[in-house]
Amino acid sequence: MAPLLICFMQISFCPARSLVRSSMDANTNSGSSARAERKQQEKAKIIQREKQRQTVKTISRLLQKAEGERTQEDRALLQEHQDTVQELSRRQSRRSLLKRKQEEVFDDAENLKAKVKQLAEELQQAKHVVIYTGAGISTAASIPDYRGPNGVWTQLQKGRSVSASDLSRAEPTLTHMCIWMLHKVKMVQHVVSQNCDGLHLRSGLPRHALSELHGNMFIEVCDSCSPAREFIRLFDVTERTALHRHGTGRLCPHCRAELRDTIVHFGERGTLEQPLNWKGAAEAAQRADLILCLGSSLKVLKKYSCLWCMNRPANKRPKLYIVNLQWTPKDNLATLKIHGKCDAVMGLLMEELGLEIPVYNRSQDPIFSLAKPLSAQEQKSHTREEIAPPSALEDTSQDTQAQGEATAVQGGWFGRGYAKARRKKKTV
Repeated sequence: MAPLLICFMQISFCPARSLVRSSMDANTNSGSSARAERKQQEKAKIIQREKQRQTVKTISRLLQKAEGERTQEDRALLQEHQDTVQELSRRQSRRSLLKRKQEEVFDDAENLKAKVKQLAEELQQAKHVVIYTGAGISTAASIPDYRGPNGVWTQLQKGRSVSASDLSRAEPTLTHMCIWMLHKVKMVQHVVSQNCDGLHLRSGLPRHALSELHGNMFIEVCDSCSPAREFIRLFDVTERTALHRHGTGRLCPHCRAELRDTIVHFGERGTLEQPLNWKGAAEAAQRADLILCLGSSLKVLKKYSCLWCMNRPANKRPKLYIVNLQWTPKDNLATLKIHGKCDAVMGLLMEELGLEIPVYNRSQDPIFSLAKPLSAQEQKSHTREEIAPPSALEDTSQDTQAQGEATAVQGGWFGRGYAKARRKKKTV
């Protein structure tokens, strides 16, 4: 009886097993079919993209032909792909516009002098003048700008390397000293700078009249102390710092917390009260009846709405004067655009105003009296060259023979910007 029962159970369960097996086979076949369909769709997309690329290449080649050289077949193909023709035309227009914006334009001598004379007259009548400065005012100090023909970004876009710059040897330029004099005679009330090179401070401009929106390479602070403590140094403190990593490795002598640099990197928002001095910049902009922009592309400054009084009617905003060789996004709002180098324009301006152009004197550089010496334990905490006092500078060799090959800038605010752009170039 038991063998019969077992046999019966096996026979009775056979259909169930067959049903399960059939279901599994169906699921397997369904999964295989779905995978095959997805692969087919991906393959079709790849083929379609390749066809589109080939079409774009063909149409682009035909558009480069002169009208008279095109065959009947060429014209028919262009007519068939009107959407591609229009897209390529738009791309060409954008490239041409970008190229025109990057070109440097120079006013002729007579026009330049006339424009500077107009600026001088407006400065004499203005009651509250604010100057916005960019990298263009420091190129005369052998500090490269970013977007000029020899700028960092421009060179990297062309696949070229960027030569190293010894920023400790840079000195305030003629433009820096002219700005200092204009403030001294009370013709300029405030200076807002994007530069981190510290040259405004070294020119003698008072701290209360200066907003260094992107920081100062010679200043490190303790933000654990209240209020934050500043430590001005004679060397670039940004050797170990980078985006979102601001510790300099040195310690506050008061609370023993790690000091940090003051640089505002790309993608960061500056929160330090000094040397950024956003409060002073915003208050100066609100009171200004004339804004003079020197050597800035304004591509970053334009984003700071508090500096432009755009909430006022156009006739209630400060008059805007721009000195720059290239296009800026504020050109259409400017009362006057002067195409000239900053040193040349400021030299003519001082002549029109009847003011003497002061000469930078290293022995009177405020940084030597403001700088705080490192402790004995911190003497080897950096490898950057220090700003040499006048006596030490006289003993230093003045040989500035150019290097055979350009070397990459290492570390610091300038080097980090360089590295960022280089990474971006590689990913394009």
